[in-house]
Amino acid sequence: MSETETIGMIHEDGLPGHESQLEPKPDWEPRYPGSGRLAGKVALITGADSGIGRAVAALFAREGADIAVCYLCEHDDAQKTCEIVEAEGRRAIRIAGDVGEKDFCTQAVERTVAELGGLDVLVNNAGEQHPDKNIEDITEEQLKRTFQTNIFGMFYMVQAARKHLSEGSAIVNCTSVTMYQGSSELLDYSATKGAITAFTRSLSENLIEHGIRVNAVAPGPIWTPLNPMGGATPEKLKDFGKSTPIGRPGQPNEVAPSFLFLACEDSSYMSGQVLHPNGGTIVNG
Repeated sequence: MSETETIGMIHEDGLPGHESQLEPKPDWEPRYPGSGRLAGKVALITGADSGIGRAVAALFAREGADIAVCYLCEHDDAQKTCEIVEAEGRRAIRIAGDVGEKDFCTQAVERTVAELGGLDVLVNNAGEQHPDKNIEDITEEQLKRTFQTNIFGMFYMVQAARKHLSEGSAIVNCTSVTMYQGSSELLDYSATKGAITAFTRSLSENLIEHGIRVNAVAPGPIWTPLNPMGGATPEKLKDFGKSTPIGRPGQPNEVAPSFLFLACEDSSYMSGQVLHPNGGTIVNG
């Protein structure tokens, strides 16, 4: 296992936040024994230090993949994710930096290929959000920053990864239920998620002739550092996820299987699609 120094801009608002400081701890553990569905594969996962990204890394490793743990600056969480991957008998490297910086994305992909021997699955999961009740409170800096992380980073990662992906490779992007429902306090975040869904569908059309499948997952309210450390008020957190039909927030290990399905050959006849682990909320699309 190895790491680089953090490359690119580091946030000053506490994001993305340490899972190690979150109580109660999210559930990341895979629920079932592996069956080799990603045996011999290499996956690069952005935002893999915590939350959904950690759960995806753990599940992919159990299914036989080596993992590049790409993250911003939460070194303790990233180290824990690498230990989880290695406990499954797989290799892990950690790569710290800002996906909103094109040069970092290029370096991250090249390190993955050089140290793990290739790249088969790209999971674009990193994201940030900043609640604002009034659109006038969204600063130009915040607007640019949210788009830079949430959607520009996906373009940069795919551009860097493209030459290494071949027939049978998969890209899985993380969009959100807010793309379909909207969110009155997450205007810029929801807008980026709409862009991600359109990007997913368009990229699928662009790459499918090369045998590269592109799909997405649109989680509902999931218990990760993103919300409690992303500006949500204690009052909002008290009722977080209770408005879903299931009546509670989801856990990362309830989302990770959607990523696995789209990354492996189980979904060989699916591209340009979105899965919805959202607690039973009915959405169109």
